[in-house]
Amino acid sequence: MAAMTSTAFAPSVSSTTNKLFDSSFHGAPMSPSLLRLQPIKSSRPNNLSISASASPPYDLNTFKFDPIKESIVSREMTRRYMTDMITYADTDVVVVGAGSAGLSCAYELSKNPNIQIAIIEQSVSPGGGAWLGGQLFSAMVVRKPAHIFLDELGIDYDEQDNYVVIKHAALFTSTIMSKLLARPNVKLFNAVAAEDLIVKGGRVGGVVTNWALVSMNHDTQSCMDPNVMEAKVVVSSCGHDGPFGATGVKRLKSIGMIEEVPGMKALDMNSAEDAIVRLTREVVPGMIVTGMEVAEIDGAPRMGPTFGAMMISGQKAAHLALNSLGQPNALDGTYVGGVHPELILAAADSAETADA
Repeated sequence: MAAMTSTAFAPSVSSTTNKLFDSSFHGAPMSPSLLRLQPIKSSRPNNLSISASASPPYDLNTFKFDPIKESIVSREMTRRYMTDMITYADTDVVVVGAGSAGLSCAYELSKNPNIQIAIIEQSVSPGGGAWLGGQLFSAMVVRKPAHIFLDELGIDYDEQDNYVVIKHAALFTSTIMSKLLARPNVKLFNAVAAEDLIVKGGRVGGVVTNWALVSMNHDTQSCMDPNVMEAKVVVSSCGHDGPFGATGVKRLKSIGMIEEVPGMKALDMNSAEDAIVRLTREVVPGMIVTGMEVAEIDGAPRMGPTFGAMMISGQKAAHLALNSLGQPNALDGTYVGGVHPELILAAADSAETADA
């Protein structure tokens, strides 16, 4: 199979309202400093003051690094990476594709410290198409109410009536990655391709992996066998069709687990985003599809340069995975009155799940 890839507050409200907004899905309470019940607009005065005359805490004229042996650098990188490979050889969830949907999914999953998440990304640089807006422009448009997720992440935006605008898409991608990758139950394996699926007894049970550069050169070299990563749940967020897109669902079709992959239809922004979230689901036992790959399997319209559906589809995929793992989740209401009674899906009234 081709490589699978691709991506100031108002705390003076009631304690109940604080609970409802301390996280867009409320899987883990956020620091009070991150609460944002009143979105910050671009017209807000910038209170950040940086003095050009401020000096670093060392002398730049005489700066000198502590000595180190080259072999120590090599051993530190190798030991840590090999340890991660051993640790995540059998994991809870593998997210394939670190675009906006995949990162949102992994972020939401990582709130549960008992869940171990591996992210597989073919590119050296994760983020997929979320580093820029449409036509290589900078701004990222997010339709409401997906801005609640941005509030949780603490990302500034310019608020309009029905949507918000982040001044540069890279602000979203860099912010969510910095928060996600700091968590101890997450490992990003970038420059790694998922070449195939592990399937046992009609259930997806993991992915077949290889270095991305090896995957891209199978036709130029002799046989270069892959490695494997077992998982209880695989989330495929490989994006729309392309050289390395939608490869998760295309592989399901080629092995007869689904009948067809009709491809996404022409652009209809209003229909597309609702459809992407609604149709995010476990398509076959053990494999959940999220993001634009959903449009490929269902023939939904393409949505163009709006990103809210990627975020909420990723969050929904996370809660589908939690449900599959028997963990409290927002979709079946198991958090309500339970361990995390404040966990409410941002758009719970319109959320739909589908049978595999």
